Amino acid sequence: MIICIDVGNTNIKYAVFDGDTLKFSFRVATDLKRTSDEYGSQLIGMLDFNGVKADAFTGGIISSVVPSLDYTIEHMLKMYLKIDPLQLAPGLKSGLKMHVDNAREVGADRIVNNVGALHKYGRGKPMIIVDFGTATTFNILSAEGEFIGGVIAPGIRGSLDSLVSGTAKLPRVEIEAPKSIIATNTTTNMQAGIVFGFAGLVEYIIKRIKKELKADDVFTIATGGFSETIAKETRCIDVIDKMLTLDGLKYLYDLNCSEE
Repeated sequence: MIICIDVGNTNIKYAVFDGDTLKFSFRVATDLKRTSDEYGSQLIGMLDFNGVKADAFTGGIISSVVPSLDYTIEHMLKMYLKIDPLQLAPGLKSGLKMHVDNAREVGADRIVNNVGALHKYGRGKPMIIVDFGTATTFNILSAEGEFIGGVIAPGIRGSLDSLVSGTAKLPRVEIEAPKSIIATNTTTNMQAGIVFGFAGLVEYIIKRIKKELKADDVFTIATGGFSETIAKETRCIDVIDKMLTLDGLKYLYDLNCSEE
């Protein structure tokens, strides 16, 4: 079995694969203060719950945008699963061509999303991957499968947190679409602003990207925690794929271990 781990600023996502079959996936909150043992006990508990033994693993791969947790997660896998995981870092084969000013600035999660999109949906037309994570990122792939740039916008949860912390009387609300954009109480006013506001942001940015690409036939993928909430309020998302990052990690693991 293989374990794939995506370490994000808000959540850490895990996926366990048996061959090409996804056994299960789960996520936990990212906590910089948690130790390898704490993450390890959490992981073992989830493995036990799903009927998977710790000694069943032959390898793993980690993608991380939180450098201070890299050693913690790697050490946890060595201690509890007895594997030496691959790390998404320079030198790891990805097959992705990047035409940007500085490829080393591109986050690991964005690279994995690009690789996952190419592997799952193929080439032939430009693609836009919108990831609704801690930040809202847009990755643009050319028809030839090359990463040619993107956009980074504020994240949905962070925008709500800023709104709540910066005001004296606004409450914390669930991020879901109200029935009408003309809202009649404080909660639905805030929900309308967040959900419909981000839907408008997504539609406008994708419209501008298509204009600059001089292409109307662009395949658009939404991923990340709030992808369903926002995508269903837009008319520009072709598919919602919450497993895109973890599937991309599995593909990268296979790519780099195929000769072993």
